[in-house]
Amino acid sequence: MLKGISPVVSPTLLKALAEMGHGDEIVFSDAHFPAHTFNAGVIRADGVSADRLLAGVAPLFELDSYATPVVMMEAVPGDTLDPAVEAAYRAALGYDGPVERVERHAFYERAKKAYAVVVTGETRKYGNVILKKGVTPSV
Repeated sequence: MLKGISPVVSPTLLKALAEMGHGDEIVFSDAHFPAHTFNAGVIRADGVSADRLLAGVAPLFELDSYATPVVMMEAVPGDTLDPAVEAAYRAALGYDGPVERVERHAFYERAKKAYAVVVTGETRKYGNVILKKGVTPSV
């Protein structure tokens, strides 16, 4: 057991976060996301809401400062987004910058190139988010 690391962050997730380089992306998906279809690096976090998991990983790495570091899926035409989902994710990350919204299939393409896909227990619609890792500032 390590001190200062949220218990929702599994050893497998911690390893993936440590291995990622700046500019690498990681998907935190909802429970319905077809993760295994798009990426071989699937990490399970069943039963853990996405916002709780985001709050657990937020202190562990910097978000990219050269590109929009938070990407979410936009609603399919004719469907609607629940603004509470984005608000919960922003609060969990302590992030108030821009959020890029991408079309569903474009999101899937990014998931294919992501370092890993973390399948959470999130059941809210459009509860998928991509985080782009940045550079840790020198001390």
